[in-house]
Amino acid sequence: MKKVLLAILALSMTTSVLVSCKEATKKAKDAAEATENALEEAGENLKEAGKDLKDAANEAGEELKEAGEQAMDSIKKTGEATMDKAKEMGEDAKDAVKEAGDDMKGTANKIAKEVEEVTDDNR
Repeated sequence: MKKVLLAILALSMTTSVLVSCKEATKKAKDAAEATENALEEAGENLKEAGKDLKDAANEAGEELKEAGEQAMDSIKKTGEATMDKAKEMGEDAKDAVKEAGDDMKGTANKIAKEVEEVTDDNR
């Protein structure tokens, strides 16, 4: 009877260990699946983050390009305005010099005429 009792006890311990191993295997399999799902989700999140980063970089590039174009337009307009003003000032200076020259010529002619009259009177 001792042998039967020991056999039943051994069988019950073996069954208990076997059930425990099956539960551990199931838990390990569940953990592996959970890890796989978490890794897949993390990969998808990284992929989405990369796409968002690329989109943001493209948008920033477009904004910089537009700002550069606006700056170039502004510089061009300023340069054109400066050139127009310089031409205008050059024309004004040219007119002023011509007018001064004409005034000097008129004055010189007037003085020459007066000198001629004075010299004619003295002869």
